[in-house]
Amino acid sequence: MSVAVMTLLLVGGWGIFGWSMVRRWRILRAGASENRFDRLFQRTLLTFQYALGQARMPRDRWPGVAHVLIFAGFLVFVLRTLILWGRGYDPQFEGWWFAPDQRLGMIYAAAKDVALVIVVLGVAVFLYFRLVHKSARLTHNVEGLVILLMIVVLMVGDGIYDGAQTALTHGRHPTMFVGNAVSEFLTNWSSDSLHILVQVTFWMHTVVMLIFLNVLPYTKHFHILTAIPNVFFQDLKGAGCLKSIGDIEGKVERGETLGLANRSELSWKDILDLYSCTECGRCSEVCPATLTGKKLSPKHLTVALRDHALGTFRDVSDRKLVSESLIAPEVLWACTSCRACETECPVFISYVDKIVGMRRHVVMEQSEFPAPLQGVFRNLESSGNPWGYPVEDRMKWAAGLEVPLIADRPDADYLLWVGCMSAFDARAQQSLRALVRLLQHAGVRFAVLGSEERCTGDAARRAGNEYLFEMLARQNIETLSRYGVRRIVTPCPHCYHTLGWEYKDFGGVYEVLHHTELLNDLVRTGRLQPRTAVPATTTYHDPCYLGRAHDVYESPRQILGAIPELKRIEASPSRDRAMCCGAGGAQMFKEEEQGRQRINVFRVDQIIRTLREADGAQQQLMTTACPFCLRMLTDGVPEDQRTSVAPQDVVELLCRSVLGTNP
Repeated sequence: MSVAVMTLLLVGGWGIFGWSMVRRWRILRAGASENRFDRLFQRTLLTFQYALGQARMPRDRWPGVAHVLIFAGFLVFVLRTLILWGRGYDPQFEGWWFAPDQRLGMIYAAAKDVALVIVVLGVAVFLYFRLVHKSARLTHNVEGLVILLMIVVLMVGDGIYDGAQTALTHGRHPTMFVGNAVSEFLTNWSSDSLHILVQVTFWMHTVVMLIFLNVLPYTKHFHILTAIPNVFFQDLKGAGCLKSIGDIEGKVERGETLGLANRSELSWKDILDLYSCTECGRCSEVCPATLTGKKLSPKHLTVALRDHALGTFRDVSDRKLVSESLIAPEVLWACTSCRACETECPVFISYVDKIVGMRRHVVMEQSEFPAPLQGVFRNLESSGNPWGYPVEDRMKWAAGLEVPLIADRPDADYLLWVGCMSAFDARAQQSLRALVRLLQHAGVRFAVLGSEERCTGDAARRAGNEYLFEMLARQNIETLSRYGVRRIVTPCPHCYHTLGWEYKDFGGVYEVLHHTELLNDLVRTGRLQPRTAVPATTTYHDPCYLGRAHDVYESPRQILGAIPELKRIEASPSRDRAMCCGAGGAQMFKEEEQGRQRINVFRVDQIIRTLREADGAQQQLMTTACPFCLRMLTDGVPEDQRTSVAPQDVVELLCRSVLGTNP
């Protein structure tokens, strides 16, 4: 009888699960093709580190540790379930090599009981954050509690099952400490009662596990099955790098869609992303748009796309992604492309690529975008900068500095890529002039393009105008090729990223340094010697496209550390959790979406709070290493504090210390 029941349960349970998985597989296969089978060895290592090793989980300490405990416990319990299912056919089945009197069996019995305890502890932590200290970032619904209840039932039932089995044999297992402890409470039970308890807990485990299995494809807990492949197939192109559309003109001629218009343009990897979302809210908790009250929440965006992707083919396949009922324009245009969301996501979901993909469609096919961007696109196309300044004005910042042009110094060691912000923004020009003075003082042979330099196209690309970006990229690559440029230094992290990583798709391969990397090397080798004391306390704001995108954290900090009497304290938050200044994703050139507070003001408030908590009455500064960040921080400081808290570029403080004067 038990064999028949076990067979019915397993065939029925796995059959229904297989049917559900086929449906999910069909939706996945309906996604656009995308090659994610390159660099298999690297992908395997990353999978062991981040999927099996759960490396990102402890970034959020207690929930992260709890998840690690539950994950590790379940890995151990997979074998336990197989053994119990085997006992449905043979009550003496021990999994071949796991008999209680064998060494491997004793080791596994101890590991299983440890797993039981740590899983229960992990569940207790999750219940605390759901029922007691309700975490605002979580989706609080019955589903999460039901899943946790199932896990508790499995763990408690397993302990009781072992205890009843041990009590029946009137002995103690040498390593099964939970079973032994439970058996102490069952010593006075009759044999019949113990047999019933064994049967109840055995079938309870079997049934609950099969129910749990079949619940997965229809809930957020589907990530239990999809997270590992999602980590394996993560984007290896480089942090912050967007995918090229390819042959834009050819696509237009063939009538193909540019960007993401509806579900059919989502790739299979995009859909795997949506399957893998745990709704944990880590992404939204660090999103600058969410933090300042904008409509964008990376979590809600992903859930909306997932629900849309899982809809029936007949009624949603032609529905536009960007619409008031799905992804509202206000959501789409609030993103700063800082990728803080992606840094936090433990299963490596991509958010920015999808947002930019939707922007590409509405910009290039529908011409629907924030009005200020119309002028930006026009200026980039005609003048090569977002503001429309004449190309002759690109060198006004260099008045009196005798900065050589690459045309006059073709053998320069470095091309100094100025960037539009440094060339035209009055505040950024000060830090650029400081950089030039330091390079000249150190004897670095450098030159600039002057009026031949054009915007790299970073803002155009992240605003969705891929056609304009590619035009600017090809123009710049042609200019750089004409002069044989291979080594570039730039003060702008956006130019640093675009020139060094995104131009590779178009044949532009260069060695690109951020100015803090070069300056730090000059300080270390003694070519620049900070001597003049700067008695002040400063924080350092990490630019997104320098820190999160490329892990450049130490060079600016080491420069600040080399300046006498300058005390540096970490801003809160900092490094890969530093909040965006609000300028990225083309936000610099449009009005910020409506919210409770401007992003740059929110970030400045964080930094000022950090400075106020510092000891001493020294002058207080906030430093950064990006012309966009410098402008945003400067504008974000309240008027009554602009004399007491002065934003500076790292290079300005270094210039002050090395040359003894302000830049």
